[in-house]
Amino acid sequence: MALPRPSAALAGPDLDYRRGNTHFPRELKVNPSADNRDKATNRSPRIGDRRKISVQGRLTWRDGSGTLRFVSVTTRDMSDLDAFVECDRPASIPLYRLVHFQVESPARGGKDIPEALKGGKVLSAVYRVGPYASSTGTPQGYALRLMVEPKRAVAERRQPLAVAN
Repeated sequence: MALPRPSAALAGPDLDYRRGNTHFPRELKVNPSADNRDKATNRSPRIGDRRKISVQGRLTWRDGSGTLRFVSVTTRDMSDLDAFVECDRPASIPLYRLVHFQVESPARGGKDIPEALKGGKVLSAVYRVGPYASSTGTPQGYALRLMVEPKRAVAERRQPLAVAN
């Protein structure tokens, strides 16, 4: 059964519309590696400089039923605006969940700890869930975006422009 051939007025390659025809001339083959671009080169640069810091902390959040949950975590790396944490015990936190993140008291005085975390709890959002552990079925870690105002560079003060009246 042949499909109806479109109008000759339409521009395009001369295609055969019979079913089952998979023959393509050599010059029309699609290069499958053209779409396999290196994903790492397309990433946007990080907002802040990540520092390898391993300190104890705590996450608290409310689950879907409103129950308060918490888990002890260890940070893997931090910047002024985000952190990656690994849970000490299995915990399932949904993507984009708002959580409170705090570093344990003894570590708050460290020089590499972001200023926002030195004061205590910081509202954060889970923006990436790490790979799942096959033994527990829960993620191995979470990337958190700290909901703090980023430090802005002070703009140079410009001289006022002369305006003719």
